[in-house]
Amino acid sequence: MKTPRRQRRTFATSLLACWVLMLWSLQASAQELDFHPPASVSDAMTPAVMRDLAGRILPVYQESDTDRYLTNLSALQLVAGNYQAAWDARKSLRERRRKADAGRPVSKAMIYDLYAQAKAIETADHVSFAQAYSLTYRAVVPKLSDLDAFALVGWLETPVAGFQDALQKAFDQRRAKGNIPQADAIDLIWTYLSFDAYRSFAPLVGALDAEGDRARYASDDNIQIKTPDGAMLSARLVRPRVPAEPLPTLLKFTIDVDEPSFAKECAAHGYVGVIAYARGKGQGAGEIVPFEHEGDDARSVIEWIAMQPWSNGRVGMYGAGYAAFAEWAAAKRPPAALKAIATWAPMAPGVDVPMTGNIFHSSAYRWVTAVTESKSSDDKGPSEEWRKLDQSWYTSGRPYRELPQVHGKPSRLFTRWLNHPSYDRYWQKMIPYRNEFARVDIPVLTIAGYYGRSEVAALYYFTQHHRYNTRADQTLLIGPYDDDVMQRGVTPTLRGMPVDPAAVIDLRELQYLWFDHVLKGGARPELLRSRVNFEVMGTNEWRHASSPETMSRGALRFYLDPKLAGDGHLLSGRKGASTAFTRQTVNLADRSDASWTPPASLVGRDLQSHNGVTFMTEPLRRPLELSGLFSGRLDFKINKQDVDLYVTLYELLPSGEYIQLFDPPYEFRASYAGDRVHRHLLGAGERQQLLFHSERLTSRKVEVGSRLVVVLGVNKRSDQEINYGTGGDVSAESIADGKVPVRIQWYGDSYVDVPAHR
Repeated sequence: MKTPRRQRRTFATSLLACWVLMLWSLQASAQELDFHPPASVSDAMTPAVMRDLAGRILPVYQESDTDRYLTNLSALQLVAGNYQAAWDARKSLRERRRKADAGRPVSKAMIYDLYAQAKAIETADHVSFAQAYSLTYRAVVPKLSDLDAFALVGWLETPVAGFQDALQKAFDQRRAKGNIPQADAIDLIWTYLSFDAYRSFAPLVGALDAEGDRARYASDDNIQIKTPDGAMLSARLVRPRVPAEPLPTLLKFTIDVDEPSFAKECAAHGYVGVIAYARGKGQGAGEIVPFEHEGDDARSVIEWIAMQPWSNGRVGMYGAGYAAFAEWAAAKRPPAALKAIATWAPMAPGVDVPMTGNIFHSSAYRWVTAVTESKSSDDKGPSEEWRKLDQSWYTSGRPYRELPQVHGKPSRLFTRWLNHPSYDRYWQKMIPYRNEFARVDIPVLTIAGYYGRSEVAALYYFTQHHRYNTRADQTLLIGPYDDDVMQRGVTPTLRGMPVDPAAVIDLRELQYLWFDHVLKGGARPELLRSRVNFEVMGTNEWRHASSPETMSRGALRFYLDPKLAGDGHLLSGRKGASTAFTRQTVNLADRSDASWTPPASLVGRDLQSHNGVTFMTEPLRRPLELSGLFSGRLDFKINKQDVDLYVTLYELLPSGEYIQLFDPPYEFRASYAGDRVHRHLLGAGERQQLLFHSERLTSRKVEVGSRLVVVLGVNKRSDQEINYGTGGDVSAESIADGKVPVRIQWYGDSYVDVPAHR
């Protein structure tokens, strides 16, 4: 059958019109739109400006991916004020995703589903946004599982300030240009929508969440637990109302009363969540004495939990910092009900706090002052007050023991700590020591980071546990993280350094999967398949090993050759003349560096080797994967009986940028290098050798053309104890003991053994 000529002509005309419209749309998409952002996010004209921008994009917006089209269309419609159309678009998108999302956790898309529906109701029913949003929330959120509701509320409670700052930054970046490409405009629409939505519902979420919690959970914030010696501990719990049968309990024992509570998160994952506080904190009674009672007190809490009707008698402990220390303190003599512990960023008294490598840190004085001042105040990190204190003490030249007097707040506890500079019985009583690790026969999960100060403590617990218990069930997961990663989450960059996508995982959720495996019989997370599970920076891959030693196939030995190379000396694969040496002089009485602080970024062009000597290889001809713990031997002559040293490693890229392979540096007091319990002084004026074994682990692929860099230095900074080398009590030494500078000759047969996988 032939098509009539008029019909063919009409069809051709329509087709031409479609092509013209499509070409016009594509051209409009490629064009830059006139755009003049307001001076401030809070400007009264901001909504109108953004509404105008969205309105101009809507008629021409095209996208081949239907899901992406509907997602962006709904954002444009919301900003343009077409609320019912936006809700229809989100419903269409949700229907399209229904099968694909079945069985998956709730997604952040629901944030905008709730907002769009509320805006549609507000417009159609002529009610306030608060009424519309509350109606929408109550119709949707109570039907979610505990875990999905917890995740959603966590997203909804994100502070508005972050969205406001992002929008202001976006406005500032575009202000001088006067126009904006469509793709950038859509990104800006989303930035504005996020801010506008969050500032609208943020005042409502808290009350709605509390209302939902009363239906989902049973909670008690005023639990009192009496210890055998008469102290009264304060605790709180949150547990699911359904199911009613006894459940395993996850316990956090902490001294940090003001930190965010994880009890509800535990309940959302199907556990009873209990948070107990060290004696004297919260509503508890007793003297606040960090570290000295936690083992016994945590055991008292565990025994109390096991006797409650809601408990099935199985308790797991979790937490970071002080809470992680309390887990190991309890495990020193583990009660029967303690079945597992999961730690991250732990403290190990006498090992990494109040000193690291037997060098005292002023942050310990700051911390003990904060946590003992009141029942609720905790250490909030360094502030200008504490920086000034460090510098005042440093420039005064007074003995480190007098730091509290400089501050005007004497500390009996800090003085007690200074009286125990070695890892003696005072510290050994707090956590498992040597054969006591053999008693720890429960599963342990340790999460650590190459860029966390706590890595020293994490590796101490891990290595000692496996050393004294050949059947130890402790799993280590370590990657490019810092100590705050579990609180903040893994981000694509860390202090300026890109993080491999493979390492950007939900570590908190991984911890719960591990607890499900141990306490509920669930599957073991695949990522935790071996004793040591580590991400190799630069490869975007996780690797698995039976121990830190088997992370690599051996070690490459690099000698500290005095020959010049680059901006330092040569780090050579060949041993040079044993009589050649690199000379180093450090004036411990010099205070011109009082304001020096380590660089914040992990990547930079300035090495800033403070009181250090730099050694670097020639550019590598083959890739080199470094994975594990480094060690070495220092052959040297020094004019002192002791010295505090640091060693750190970098990759020097062909571009001239240095990347730290771990941070902070490995620090140690020479007289304790081989034995943290007993001090062995150096021979002043004698040539001698010193073996060291790093307590910091790393893994990175160093590419062809890069150089491996080792910095060896004398530890001298305003926020740490200064070792003047007299051989006496370091905390009692003063600037008067530093009149003669430290003079060291580093001989060329000194070396560093780097774990290599090539």
